[in-house]
Amino acid sequence: MSEPSLPTSQSSTAKQSGLFIVIEGIDGTGKSTQAKRLGEWLASQGREVVLSREPTAGPWGKKVRESAATGRLSPEEELQYFLNDRRQHVEELIAPSLAAGKVVILDRYYFSTMAYQGARGFDPAEIRRKNEEFAPVPDLLLIMDLDVDSALERIGARGDTANEFEKRENLERCREIFLSLKDEGFVRVIDTRGTLDEVAARVREAVGSHLV
Repeated sequence: MSEPSLPTSQSSTAKQSGLFIVIEGIDGTGKSTQAKRLGEWLASQGREVVLSREPTAGPWGKKVRESAATGRLSPEEELQYFLNDRRQHVEELIAPSLAAGKVVILDRYYFSTMAYQGARGFDPAEIRRKNEEFAPVPDLLLIMDLDVDSALERIGARGDTANEFEKRENLERCREIFLSLKDEGFVRVIDTRGTLDEVAARVREAVGSHLV
C-alpha cells in the first residue's frame, strides 16, 4: 500500500522519535511536488522518511480514485470509502512508521475529507471527530494555499481537465474549510504563489521548528 522509504544516510542527526507531517490544500496548489521535495530534503538531513498519499493505492482508495473520472459515489459511500481506506493506511503504514521513529509525510489526510466531503454537505467537525477516533493527529499540518482561479489555471496548464473533485464551486468551499483551520497551533498556511524553489523554501522554514 505504501510507497517505499526514501534513501537516508546514517547520520547521527537521525530522529529517534517519529514526526508526522501532512500536506493539504485544494487541487492545483502543488502538494505532491512539495511533499516529494520535502521528503528528499529531510532524507538529506539523515532522517528516515516515509512518503505516502491518500487516497491510497489500496482497494478502497482505488475505488475513490476511479470515481473521480467515472462519476462520484454517493456522499455516504464516498465518506465511508475514505474512512475505510484511512483506517487501513493508519494500521498498516502510518502508525508502525511513527512507532519506528520515521518521518511520515502525507499528501492529503482526513483534513481533505473534511473539506471535500464537507463541500458535499457533511459537517466537517463531525468528519474530524470520526477520523480522530482512530487516526493520529499530525505534528504539523501544512495548508498549501492558492486562489481557485490560479489553481484551475495550473490544472489546465499541466494538461489535465478538472475532474469531479475539482469543480470551481467545490474548490471554493474546500478552500474555505482548509483555511478555517489556520489558527490551530499545529497548522501553517503556505503561500504557493511563486517558483517551486520559493515555495519549497517556505515549506522548509515551516518544518524547521519541528526538527530536533
